[in-house]
Amino acid sequence: MSRISLYSAVLALMLIPSGCASNNAPRTAPLVGAWRSSVQFDAGAFAEVKDLEFMYAFHADGTMTESSNYDAAPPVPPAYGAWRETGPSEFEAKYEYFATTPSAPDAFKTGAGWLPSGRGVLTERIKISDDGDTFTSTLTYEMLDPQGKPAAGGGTAKGRAVRIRP
Repeated sequence: MSRISLYSAVLALMLIPSGCASNNAPRTAPLVGAWRSSVQFDAGAFAEVKDLEFMYAFHADGTMTESSNYDAAPPVPPAYGAWRETGPSEFEAKYEYFATTPSAPDAFKTGAGWLPSGRGVLTERIKISDDGDTFTSTLTYEMLDPQGKPAAGGGTAKGRAVRIRP
């Protein structure tokens, strides 16, 4: 066998697995992507809020980011968490955010601003529609004090989301 034939055969053998691998690529879960949700709590600290909305980014690696239209009242950063598939078109997400409280009035006026006051933990069970463009969810919200102990104000909610498309 000539050298050129040998190199060609080796090259062909090296390319076969990569061509087959694309057929075996893991499927992307239907939750991956960006979503906008209306959320209504029936109990707890957010029950009086009637226009709460969440924006989510569910990443293929199982992490997620959530932000709400109330992130500035009081100011809090987005929530970060993880999600997993629990069944066909069903998922569970758990995400947390840091809560804040204003400093004492005199200190606030001189720039002390908003101080850490614990964190919120949300667990959301999600069911995606057959068309993959909407989901419904149930949420459980737990408030934790700065020491990580349960605090008053948690609750439950229902959500309805639509996929954000370009």
